[in-house]
Amino acid sequence: MEFLVEFEVEVPVGTPTAEVDERQRAESAAATKLAQDGHLVRLWRRPIVGDETSAIGLYHAESKAALDDLLAALPLADWLRVTVTPLDAHPNDPARASR
Repeated sequence: MEFLVEFEVEVPVGTPTAEVDERQRAESAAATKLAQDGHLVRLWRRPIVGDETSAIGLYHAESKAALDDLLAALPLADWLRVTVTPLDAHPNDPARASR
């Protein structure tokens, strides 16, 4: 199954810079591993106003529950607001025509 996942990162006020930096490094490593394992297909940064960070990812997982487990294991998980949209193939999808 494919899922569109929207992330908004909100670092708690007063979090030490060293902790933010460490979690961001760990998040980058986790994203690399998810991509290598075929779960993270694409990832985009979305511009927003202010200090928040926002991203949109295309994920592949066996089920919504499996995706939830993958997302819960992310180093930034407790700083994330996540919206998940399950995706179904569209009959006019150009990628389907190339198969």
